[in-house]
Amino acid sequence: MEKKVLLALSDVVAGYAAPVVGPLGFELQAGQVIGLGGSNGSGKSTLLRAITGLSKVFSGTIQRAEGLTIVHQWQRPELPPELALLGSELYALLGADPAGAPDVLCPLMKQPLSTMSGGQFQLLQTMAALCSPAQVVLMDEPTNNLDGDAMDALSEQLKHIGPDRAVILVSHEHDFLQSHCATIIEVNR
Repeated sequence: MEKKVLLALSDVVAGYAAPVVGPLGFELQAGQVIGLGGSNGSGKSTLLRAITGLSKVFSGTIQRAEGLTIVHQWQRPELPPELALLGSELYALLGADPAGAPDVLCPLMKQPLSTMSGGQFQLLQTMAALCSPAQVVLMDEPTNNLDGDAMDALSEQLKHIGPDRAVILVSHEHDFLQSHCATIIEVNR
């Protein structure tokens, strides 16, 4: 049985004032985790932003399945200093069910965002993206600032994305990509 194609990129060249990445093409099927590897500045984040419409597509096409929902976990999520929210409230705002949060998040659920470390906030945002109802999860360096327990929790969550969802995972950690991705695409300038 052929899996549903959620995203199809064909000869995409993307950037901002000028092209940064491409041409690049691939298909993302339901149930799949695709990795994007490459050096700093090669355009991995720009490609994710092209998928969400935040960077310019100079040529090529990005086709999305009808009604496709996407969540984007940013490489450096900004911790809002004065946002009076608990971890569970932000988790719910991002569409994830706090009742289904992995055990490693339990201590963060009752903690104010303003008291979280960068790693704790990264973990909360990463898990909220993975546990959201979005069909496609774009993850940009989700392992940044994570300790061993958090990395284990992320690895476990990636194993259970579901047959109707897919992930595009950007990481400089080649071993992490190899452990979790069916396909790894090297992005070069």
